[in-house]
Amino acid sequence: MLAASVAATTVPFMPRLAQATEEVADFLFVQTASAMKFDKASSKLTLEGVGGATLFFSDRPERIAGNMETAAFVPFWSKGKDSFLSDPPNADLSILEGDKLKQVVVVLENPELNDNNLTYTVKVVGGEMPEKGSEVSVFIDIIGMPLTPLSYAGVARRGYRRAFLY
Repeated sequence: MLAASVAATTVPFMPRLAQATEEVADFLFVQTASAMKFDKASSKLTLEGVGGATLFFSDRPERIAGNMETAAFVPFWSKGKDSFLSDPPNADLSILEGDKLKQVVVVLENPELNDNNLTYTVKVVGGEMPEKGSEVSVFIDIIGMPLTPLSYAGVARRGYRRAFLY
């Protein structure tokens, strides 16, 4: 798959491609961080040194992959009719705790990005959350996104098609 950069500010908009479509693809998201800490009392998970890009990909038949700025991902909880606010996503956290890999399944809510730290309120639904860990990968459940030329998915689709069809 081709990983296309899809930050809205860096991808040129082409008015002739501005037709809306009813197509929707389901996207999974991946975030990485150098470390994490968890405050059990407040249910706050802080990803420390979170990557500046959040990766996304879709399944067949679209097979779209790309990335967006993490700051552009946070509004998915508050903007749009199908936002994560009304239906928070599940996520699988892979965390190194010492030399052991921990897997924890959570529901992510209320993201707050401060510099390179991203804090979520979480509900643990599987596994035991460690108080701290390193080398964190967060695999975030799907959200349906329209494949319009103005959406992140639409921009990625155009970039993917340009790379292989033009």
